[in-house]
Amino acid sequence: MTGGQAGAGRVVLLVAHTGRPEALRVSRALVTRLSEAGIAARVLAPEAAALSLPTAAVVAASADAAAGTEMVVVVGGDGTLLRAAELARPAGVPLLGVNLGHVGFLAEAEPEDLSAAVASLAARQYSVERRMTIEVAVRNNGSQVAATWALNEATVEKAARERMLDLVIEVDGRPLSRWGCDGVVFATPTGSTAYGFSAGGPIVWPEVEALLTVPISAHALFARPMVVSPQSMLAAEVIGVAGGQSETAGAVLWCDGRRMVELPPGSRVEVRRGDLPVLLARLPTVTDTEARIGAPFTDRLVAKFDLPVAGWRGRGGRGGERSPDSGPAGGAAHPEAAAHQADEEPSGHA
Repeated sequence: MTGGQAGAGRVVLLVAHTGRPEALRVSRALVTRLSEAGIAARVLAPEAAALSLPTAAVVAASADAAAGTEMVVVVGGDGTLLRAAELARPAGVPLLGVNLGHVGFLAEAEPEDLSAAVASLAARQYSVERRMTIEVAVRNNGSQVAATWALNEATVEKAARERMLDLVIEVDGRPLSRWGCDGVVFATPTGSTAYGFSAGGPIVWPEVEALLTVPISAHALFARPMVVSPQSMLAAEVIGVAGGQSETAGAVLWCDGRRMVELPPGSRVEVRRGDLPVLLARLPTVTDTEARIGAPFTDRLVAKFDLPVAGWRGRGGRGGERSPDSGPAGGAAHPEAAAHQADEEPSGHA
């Protein structure tokens, strides 16, 4: 959606990492600027006291928190954004992330971009990007015992650190291989830069529609990351703990590092494309030397991993030019890119 002016009755839901002083400061500045632009804010009841925003409406942290809003604005890192996605997805509204602490793949703006971001939001100058999700079902003895979803990944992991899992992997109803392993990651393209990447999987551009299977420390002749059709159904069956032990809780399922289900031997985890996507708000590209709004995915990779790009000339043949996200010449990223997400709220494997 583009064009238009700020209208009456516009409301956003603010979700913040209230454990960080910077998030509180940025959230207060954000709500002030939104109010000046004629946009009201809601905050979640568990965060209201820390945020101390007397003009904001307080709502319960339930599935209805974002109902009737224009979008969910997130102040934090990717972990906070994953938490906010649980509210934005059922409401069918987009997420707009203001990133803190490190270069996030899901966030759209940095704190220093706040004025430009609010101006674009006030003028309704933003587009909405659909991100594929996965639906996850857990079965035991043929009966479904749990159902959940993920934006990044669903991971079957060993429950006991000192022992491996014994898993059979299935694709489209046919057995593929049996692995003694630490686990397996079933990821979306969005999740390819999260736990899937850490486990040795490929980076997949967000526009690609596919499902990923990435083994974790698998002891097998064939144990490579795989990219399959988005129409495929993936499954992992928990045979037990490798070595013949009979522990009753051999594995656990984690979805986005936030939702956990225990998997006793005999459990089956099924993963397929979700019917309901997560929406991300994307702002118009700003190309000055400070703002990083609208940076292409390639530039986010360069900044995130501090990739060397010195010597690149581009199609115009003009040496020394670089994207705003790629940091100083020679490939050094923005200083915040070096900061690990240790300050981010706990988010499991996100």
